[in-house]
Order: sequence, then C-alpha cells, then structure tokens
Amino acid sequence: MKAKVAVLKTRPETVLKDYRRLMKMAGVEQYLDKSRATILKNNISWHFPFPGANTTPWQLEGSILGLLEAGFEELVCVENKTVVTSAYKGEKLNKYISVLEKYNVPVKYNFKQEDMQWIEYKPRGKVPALELVFPEGIRLPDYFFGKNVVHLPTTKCHIYTTTTGSMKNAFGGLLNTRRHYCHSHIHQTLVDLLRLQKEIHTGIFTVMDGTTAGNGPGPRTMIPVEKDFILAGGDSVAVDAVAAKMMGFDPMKIDYIRLAHEEGLGVGIIEEIEIVGEDISGINYGFSVGDNAASRVGDFIWFGPLRRVQKLFFQTPLLYLFVFASYFYHDCLWYPLKGKRLVEKWMVASKWGRLFKAYE
Repeated sequence: MKAKVAVLKTRPETVLKDYRRLMKMAGVEQYLDKSRATILKNNISWHFPFPGANTTPWQLEGSILGLLEAGFEELVCVENKTVVTSAYKGEKLNKYISVLEKYNVPVKYNFKQEDMQWIEYKPRGKVPALELVFPEGIRLPDYFFGKNVVHLPTTKCHIYTTTTGSMKNAFGGLLNTRRHYCHSHIHQTLVDLLRLQKEIHTGIFTVMDGTTAGNGPGPRTMIPVEKDFILAGGDSVAVDAVAAKMMGFDPMKIDYIRLAHEEGLGVGIIEEIEIVGEDISGINYGFSVGDNAASRVGDFIWFGPLRRVQKLFFQTPLLYLFVFASYFYHDCLWYPLKGKRLVEKWMVASKWGRLFKAYE
C-alpha cells in the first residue's frame, strides 16, 4: 500500500467536520481492525495548557467522531506520565475530560497496576537501541497488545529530535518512567518503538493537529504559531515526514525519519508519499529548534563530554536533582514568567485560543 497522508486547512467553525473528512481521506478503515479495541494515545507534553504542546480538545473530539463514523465502536483513551508531567493535571487543564465523558470513552493509565501490567516482551525484529538501554529485558504494557492505536500528536519542534509527531508519541505509551535512559540513542529508539508497534498492534493510525504549531525549543517552551492545518495517515513515518517538510525541514536529514525509511518501516521521502487534500509544495513555516536551559544541560550530559558517565546522573538518586531542576525551570520560572502570558494572549488574539476557552 502506497503511503498516503491527508492534509486539510481548517477553521474552528468546521474543525470537527474537517477532522472526520480528513480521516476518511487518509483511509482510516484500511489501517485499523474494526473487530479490535482502539487506543487513543493523547500527547501531553506539558500538563499546563500551552498552544502547540499538547493534543487539542477538538483534535480528540474530531478523532473520536471520525472513528465512530467509520464503525470503530470500542474506544479507550490511554494516558502516561513522566517524571515531570502529571497525566491527571494534564487531562483536566487541557479539557479532555468533558470530551471523553461526552462520548463515553473510558480512560486507562499505563502507570496504574489496576489498568495494565508491564510484561517482558521479546521482539521478533532487531531493536538495537532498546536492547542496549534495557539489557535486563524490554517490558511493555500488556493492555497495548492486540489493539489498534491512534496517535494524537501536534506539529511542533523538539530539542532532541528536531521535530516530534507520530513516532515520538509512542515514547510515552510504550516506555515506562525510565524512558529518559534512551535520550542518548533517541533516534534509533523511536525506530525501534515503531518496529515494536507493528508487532503488537492490529493497526496504527495518526491524526496530527497543526492548528497552532510549535516553533523553537519544544516540546514545551515554544513560540505558538497559528497555521490552521491538520494531517492524518496510516504511515507514521510519512505523517512525520510531511509535517517536517511543512515546518521547513528536510525530512531525510532528520535521523529518526531517515532510519525508519531505510529500515522499511515507512516512507520518509516526500516525493514517494501521496499527499491528498491541500497542495503543500509551497508551504514552509521556516521553523528552527534553538535551545533552552534544559536542552543545554541535556546536550552536555546525553550527547556531550559527560555522556560516558550519564548513568551517574540519571540512574542514581542524583536523578531527583535533575527532576527538580526541570520542574523548577519549566513550571516555576518559564511558565509563570513567559508561558502564561503567551497562553493568555493566544486565548484572546487567536481563534483557536477562543475555541479552547469554549471547551468546558
């Protein structure tokens, strides 16, 4: 099946209708098994509401409507947490709860034992990065096996992977809170995770929101830019490649896209992807990643002179020092001093901010 990505221009008045049309154009029924449950994998990069950082409520609602319209009846939302992000706080502040309750979609958490267990899994294919990082064995949440997954990322930059999207969205769902061990091998890790997804899921599909995209040092401390685009497709590599191209990057110069393409896990070359809907040939957001305080420290330890002794920092009690530092920088400094003002401005000046306020 040739890789196909659907791209549509949208506006608040028609966004739910546009999401349903987008998913149909992208061929959602061809990629997922209607006889199996479908996981909606949200992206909460930050528990605070911040434009471009997190799955939007209209993205979640539009995806639910598109799946129901296509005949997928058993839907469940799965959340994860990180050492610095709260799933409970995120789903509340980003207004997912009212959407999920409206359509009777239950929520499960990959960190709650009553919802799922982490079991050892022996991959059928090669996953060199994960085997290196987790020599004691790879463990995955048992609930993910034998189900479809629909990823709900946003169009944004990332300090360690240049861009982030469908492939990076599995990082939270399939890896536990020790996922930071993988940062030195992040690109190959994303490729390994895509291979695992193809082994354990009955189907993979992506619905990406780019109504407000994130420029700069993402996935949190970004400059929100109103762009009005939404994307969808059944090839995670192709969706990420198209989004990267629209942001102004050469997809095949981004390692995780190139490696996945070379390993036959998807299509990363734009010319080999069937793009339906909008003509994106002239689109270039001109985005660039840049740095923030957190990325400078991370670069120094994960990729720089201290790489050889990174276990000392991240696999010992010293980790809690870095967790506190990240929390303090992001939640206590950057958000109150800069982020909150950007959000307040977006709520007033952007049509998408006003739509966000309308969700209760």
